[in-house]
Amino acid sequence: MNTYLIVKWLHIISSVLMVGTGFGTAFYLFFINRTKNVEAICEVSRLVVRADTWFTTPTVIFQPLSGLWLMREGGWTLTTGWVATSLALFILAGVCWLPVVWLQLKLRDMALQVAGNKGQVTEAQALPERYWRYARIWEMLGYPAFIAVTVIFFLMVNKPF
Repeated sequence: MNTYLIVKWLHIISSVLMVGTGFGTAFYLFFINRTKNVEAICEVSRLVVRADTWFTTPTVIFQPLSGLWLMREGGWTLTTGWVATSLALFILAGVCWLPVVWLQLKLRDMALQVAGNKGQVTEAQALPERYWRYARIWEMLGYPAFIAVTVIFFLMVNKPF
């Protein structure tokens, strides 16, 4: 196996890990928020932050590096239509993702604060309105990012222009 195929394989695995982790964590936080169960929200939000730190962040760094290397080795340029569009969509996804990371940290911190050190809450405790406002913004930023990355997959596979 040559270097190009190894990097291509790593690029594909990395993209799957990035999108899979992003979609999976979004799925769990989205649905756990609907339960309004503060203890569960506390645990899921902690794990969402951990997954983004361990999996999404390294892949977000690796993706453009490996993609640019593959582009150069494959004979494409930054002005190749599908490459330029993919890069623009990756930047769009990143512009959405960076505030999402900050919001996830704030959501986690608010849930931890309400839950206290032991992660237990009384029925009288509830998450503040700011939590729900941040959760709505978090969700709205996720839609364009997910659509952008899905289109990037299409462009990488089909190279239509």
